Amino acid sequence: MKAALISLGSLSSQWTAEAMKKYFTHVDSLSLKDVDAKLGPEAGVYYKGERLADYDCVYIKGSFRYANLLHAISSLLQDKCYMPLEPRAFSVVHNKILTHLALQRHNIPMPRTYVVAGTDEAKELLKQLQYPVMMKFPEGTQGKGVMIAESQSSASSVLDAIGALKQPFLIQEYIDSGDVDIRALVVGDTVAASMMRVAQRGENRANIHAGGKAKQYVLNPDEKRIAVQTAKALGAHICGVDLLRGPRGPLVIEANISPGLQGITAASKINVAEKIAVFLHDETKKFLGGKNNKETKKIIGKSNELITNLTFRGERILLPDIVTKITGFSEDKDYSIKASKGRLMIEEFAVKKG
Repeated sequence: MKAALISLGSLSSQWTAEAMKKYFTHVDSLSLKDVDAKLGPEAGVYYKGERLADYDCVYIKGSFRYANLLHAISSLLQDKCYMPLEPRAFSVVHNKILTHLALQRHNIPMPRTYVVAGTDEAKELLKQLQYPVMMKFPEGTQGKGVMIAESQSSASSVLDAIGALKQPFLIQEYIDSGDVDIRALVVGDTVAASMMRVAQRGENRANIHAGGKAKQYVLNPDEKRIAVQTAKALGAHICGVDLLRGPRGPLVIEANISPGLQGITAASKINVAEKIAVFLHDETKKFLGGKNNKETKKIIGKSNELITNLTFRGERILLPDIVTKITGFSEDKDYSIKASKGRLMIEEFAVKKG
């Protein structure tokens, strides 16, 4: 099986690609910056100007700045290979407003969150809230774009600054969790690893990139259930889910579909990249099995005639996987190939005995 990991080349991506090499016959690490999505007559995914090679599994990662490209790439590759992230995940998870709307639709607990039309409306809302409150830009990772307002006056000052930037924003209930949050890394239907992150003194964000310290933490059953439900709601089979422990129980504050692995690997003592690689391998096998079953249904009667389109790589013809299974062809044997206009015949070459 062939796989590709398309990413920005982070250490976490490098770890994952190396782990994947244990389970896939071939793994390519491709830079997202060299990948293009073309629509129209030549629709497809291109790498360095050439149509992307055929893969059985493609794992795509990237920051919110590439959300539209990531969505386009995954949409064009959908149904052609196994991908752990649905196309919609790149648009939804990279926008906090859309993330919280998805959580709302699936009744997943989260802090009270407000989306307003503008600063004037927000200032009216701020008169009704208890302080402190969190104020966030829809886009951003690693705790960036998150501000805390201790009072109505400080919140108004923040609003004036946000208004000057002319960006949408959301206001969120502050949950006093002792400057601690929980990261659960969901892989498939399970939490592969988890950790507790403690913010450094004077910092409300517990993110590792904001100076937070990570330590081992085992989720309770309720936290595990909510983390897995969150990943499913967002269309992500590999997903970091951040939770706070509040008076109402665990609350989801954010999700990340390009999670860093260094902190959680060190804290949990679990080889997370290995777990991701195993999951990708197993799911790809299931995907190919289902794909082959669909192709098999195209075989008519007992004639073993297969009605299908042909896939070309440059000027070369790539035959469907099911052909290899039916014929038993392998690289270790010789074959006789007879070709004419609109016709191709391939037979195993047998040396006649004198």
